[in-house]
Amino acid sequence: MTEQTSEGGEFERVSVPESALLGSSKFWGMYAGEHTAGTEFMIGPLFLAAGASLQDLILGLLLGNLLAVLTWRFLVVPIAIAKRLTLYYQLERIAGQDLVKLYNLINGLLFCFLAGAMVTVSASAVGVPFGIFYAVPQSTFALGPPTFTALVLLVGLVMAVVAAAGYAMVARVANIAAPWMIAVFAACGIVSLVQVEANSLTAWNEGAFWTDAIAFVQARNGAQSFSFWQIVVFAWLCNGAMHFGMADLSIFRFARSANSGWAPAIGMFLGHYMAWIAAALLLAALIKVQPEMAVGDDGKVNANPGLLAFQSLGWTGIICVVIAGWTTANPTIYRAGLAFQGVVPKSTRTIMTLVAGTVATLAGAFPNLSAKLLDFVGTYGTVLGPMGAVIFVDYYLISRIGLVPEYADRTKSSINPAVLIAWLFPVSVGLYMIFWQGLFAAYAVVPAWIVCGAIYLALSKVIQRPLSAQ
Repeated sequence: MTEQTSEGGEFERVSVPESALLGSSKFWGMYAGEHTAGTEFMIGPLFLAAGASLQDLILGLLLGNLLAVLTWRFLVVPIAIAKRLTLYYQLERIAGQDLVKLYNLINGLLFCFLAGAMVTVSASAVGVPFGIFYAVPQSTFALGPPTFTALVLLVGLVMAVVAAAGYAMVARVANIAAPWMIAVFAACGIVSLVQVEANSLTAWNEGAFWTDAIAFVQARNGAQSFSFWQIVVFAWLCNGAMHFGMADLSIFRFARSANSGWAPAIGMFLGHYMAWIAAALLLAALIKVQPEMAVGDDGKVNANPGLLAFQSLGWTGIICVVIAGWTTANPTIYRAGLAFQGVVPKSTRTIMTLVAGTVATLAGAFPNLSAKLLDFVGTYGTVLGPMGAVIFVDYYLISRIGLVPEYADRTKSSINPAVLIAWLFPVSVGLYMIFWQGLFAAYAVVPAWIVCGAIYLALSKVIQRPLSAQ
């Protein structure tokens, strides 16, 4: 397969050849750019609004992000550099073309919704200098003001074009932007601490500015609580589709060595750790200094990323939010384009990436989607994550018990029923628990992954003939 070529040099349906492999620096830059991102300006304040204590946030994010790095390095990377295939083509060989088309469609749409939230965040910053503000309507699928919707369309168009240029362009943009963005996020945190007068270790430990901010939010938005273990599990599994779900096989297939698998650490600890805390401090500072600006027309506190950054660092904050949203949406749209190409194999990656960018832009026009990120990322990990267990079991265990790996490809079948049942059962139970029983969405990811892998292994034993009989 490695002797084949691929449109645009992206090797969508072949193994990445030696000549196209990339050094570790490309991955460190991409993960720094992707996870030190516009959504950090959204997610950080949501922790405060949900009632998480400052101590739980600091310790919980530390543990959760460490678990995420280890999952990427030891779950995803070994398979990625052994196979060097995209998630979608590798899954097609295991599950069958027709089943993977359904999976790819769902996968691509969910990635588009995630990228759409990033488009919304960037547009919130673009609008601040023009007096066009991000606001969360009552209905989930209600549009914002027409002027804000127009900004979303413009920002989304630019993001789609960059993602369509391919992985090399995505990595190049991230490498350029990442160091500056990290510095700006740190500056946001420092400025916010000065604004809340937490300029001593005693003031930080007492955390009065934090508890006062929580009280302010909950007096208007209603009482909530967010425990230590919710923080840990959310930090670990907010990217569950990318590591447990193996979506980043499509990224790490370009890695020259397994050491590139440590690259997510820069995104987790400078992005999901430092940046989330810094962004949460932005909201605490705004509430202390200008509380009236934190309250929307509906009387509730909304985390407006562009406004928070502008009140802290002025134009520098605005530019950071725009670029941060851009560098996160680009690889997400890229992944979605690969998923859509799996649905329409004869299409080009470029065209499908532009389609994904269009869908993401339309999703970004609904501000409520970005306001529900704490729930959304756990849900999409529950839906997409279990398929990663299928790949894990197929790679490590199927041959060891005398069965056929990549069964659909070997038998030329369009649907592997073992995969279909193994995926749908735990996902259905997980979604029921989330939407009808009120389970915190991220809690469902790992149980669904384990159950899916176990069912796939058991059903493969029933459905397949022994390897020697093939």
